[in-house]
Amino acid sequence: MGRVTSLPIDAVVRSFPVDAATAWGLVADLRNHERWIPMTRVSLDRPAAAGATVTAVSGPFARRGFPGLADVMTVDRYDPPVGAEPGVATFTKVGHVLKGHASIVVVPAGPSSSRVLWSENVYLAGPLPRRLTEAVLKPFLGGMVRYALMKARNEARATDRNA
Repeated sequence: MGRVTSLPIDAVVRSFPVDAATAWGLVADLRNHERWIPMTRVSLDRPAAAGATVTAVSGPFARRGFPGLADVMTVDRYDPPVGAEPGVATFTKVGHVLKGHASIVVVPAGPSSSRVLWSENVYLAGPLPRRLTEAVLKPFLGGMVRYALMKARNEARATDRNA
């Protein structure tokens, strides 16, 4: 595992009241994301690790198995935090509609705290210019990430109180 040499400028950053390993277990387990992202179900072809494929399907009845917008991603990197080293997960979006990259970085911030940085750089496949579709999606995805991290942090707080 190497050091993280750069972090996305547009990452949403939140402090978590739990150690980095606990925060990693919460936010990097992609199956948890369906609890935080409305109208979305998540499936993995195998446990999260480099090379795995993740599919998040969003739509009004997606959680009941109906079709929706599929966000298909490959896991490029999946390294949990170790000691003072951050945990890093990176994904490439390879679906028919959504393209781009996402990352989740969990940085230790003390024995019982951490910071989670989540970034989405997404655009639509197709005839429209990439810069245009990135600009249109950015506010929506930023709101989704902020909401998901709020929900995840609330779960971490509940876990911390129950410990």
